[in-house]
Formats: sequence, C-alpha cells, structure tokens
Amino acid sequence: MILPLSIPSPELQYLQLGPFRIYFYALCIIVGIIIAGIWTARRLGQRGGERGAVFDFLVWSLVLGILGARLYHVVTHWGDYFGEGKNPFEIFAFWNGGIAIFGALIGGAIGVLIASRITGIRFWSFADALVPGLLIAQAVGRLGNWFNHELFGGPTTLPWGLEIESTNAAFPIGLPEGTLFHPTFLYEALWNILGIVVLLAVERKWRPRWGTFFALYLIWYGVGRAFTESLRVDPSLLFLGVRTNVLAAILAIVVGIALFILRRHRHVGLENTVYLPGRRHPGDTVLADTADTNEYYHVIDRGDGTSVSASETEALPDASLEPASGVEPSKTH
Repeated sequence: MILPLSIPSPELQYLQLGPFRIYFYALCIIVGIIIAGIWTARRLGQRGGERGAVFDFLVWSLVLGILGARLYHVVTHWGDYFGEGKNPFEIFAFWNGGIAIFGALIGGAIGVLIASRITGIRFWSFADALVPGLLIAQAVGRLGNWFNHELFGGPTTLPWGLEIESTNAAFPIGLPEGTLFHPTFLYEALWNILGIVVLLAVERKWRPRWGTFFALYLIWYGVGRAFTESLRVDPSLLFLGVRTNVLAAILAIVVGIALFILRRHRHVGLENTVYLPGRRHPGDTVLADTADTNEYYHVIDRGDGTSVSASETEALPDASLEPASGVEPSKTH
C-alpha cells in the first residue's frame, strides 16, 4: 500500500549522453570521494601535514578500495556469479552495482598504508583526519543504492516505507505489489551524518589522536551497520545462520574497542606531528636542510642592487676591496 509519506524509487538510474551512459550510482560514489578528499586535506593541513599528500592517499586507497569492495561482494554473493546459468565475467561489471563497504575499508586501509610510506604521514594520523570525510562519503554513496533500487530492508507499514516495483529481481516472492520496505539506505545515511555531528563534538572536547578517533568511527559505524544490515532481505552469504555483513559489523565494533584501548595505552602524550620519525613536511625541508651555517651563509647586500654570499667574498680579489677610482680614501685622525 502506497502511503502519503512513502519514498518512491527514482525512475531514472542513469544519464544517456550520446554513446555514453553515466549511472547515478557511480556519480554518488564520485561525489562522496571528492567531498571526503577535500575535507580530509583541510583537516590534515590544520594538523601540520601537507594537504597535497591526500592525493597520494586517494589514489592508492581508491584503487585498492574498489578492488576490495568488489571482491568482498563477490565472495559474499557467490551464487550471483557462479553456477548454472550464471556468467562469471559479470564479476567485472561493478558499474551494475555490487560493492561492499567492508571490503572497501579493508582494501582502502592497505592503500593508506602504502601511501603512508610514500608521503611519510603516519597511518593513524591520516585515519583520524579521514573520519568525518569517510562518513559523509558513505552517506552520499548510499544514495546510489536508492537510484539502483537495491539493498532495501524487509516489509514495513511505517509511513516512510520505500516503494519497490514488483518486477525487481530482489522483490520477495509472495508479497503483494505495492508492499513498502525499510529504506535501509536512508537509515545508514542518516546514521553516518549523525555520526559526523557526534564524533566531531567528541573530538573538540577530548581531542582523540593516535588512531583513537578512527577507533571511535569503527564502533559508531559498526553499531549502525549491524542494525541496518539485519533489516535487509537481499541474498547474502550466511555463517552460523547470520549474514556475513552483520558479523563484519560486529567485528568492526570489537576491533574499534580493542584499537581504542591499545592506542590509548601506547600513546598517552600529545601528537606533536603527523609525520613519521625522520620525515617532515616538504615545505619545511629547505629550511631544515639549509640550517647548517657552515654550509650555507647569509646573503650580504653590496649596496648596488646585487648581493653575494659570504663564501663568495672570500674568493674576491683584493682589488675589489679598494675604493673606486677618483675617491680619496678616508684618513685616520
């Protein structure tokens, strides 16, 4: 039954520009990544890091994150790609939907670790700076599920139920046309936005660092994801009768709690720099490298609009120190 406040599924799923087809699902992910990148660069710069280093992190985490997200989805939805009447090559058609956030987090974490070694920025310092951007990216990305008419929850009579066409392959068999479903995409998006507000308030008051802020993200996201995932009706791999994504959400909570305790125990002081020992901001490199006065000298102004270093004056001939022609040297009285 369609209710006055029910949420209709979008009629358009893509834009057709000549021979090119641009899916709103992909656009949501791209927009989320851009927002996360800009926000993280700003936060990293405020902590003394190089803002441009975010590009290195973005490239590595994006590539490995997409691979991890797709691989996780394929493994947990094995029957969709392998078996009688299935086309295994569909595992490469990620533009048709089918990526998993937990896989993206695992692959992205590997990418961040690689970028950390390249840029010299601490893994956990970057992870802490990433938290609000990651949450907003996940919230925007969930709108892609809405455009794709996928990953909805079970039937509901709540006024904000989601309208799904009965011809949808994921529409539960036996339910009448017009049945409304839990808009799990909206639940998770709102939970992530609330998480930004709550976690930033925590950060302003207690300034968690050394990876503890990222640990709080894992706990927050795991709690919300465990709830929304338990509502969904799409097929998923089960382990001990529980959806693997629910187990992954619980694991995220456990890892977050353990990480928070361990990092708090190991690092009790302030985080004075986001850089690894022996590494520094590229903008400070020149000043640090030229600080040795035995190697680099101050510039001496000769008064004629040019300058010469003190080391160069030692090589000047004695005549250069004589007064100019026609000028009588001063006498001592």
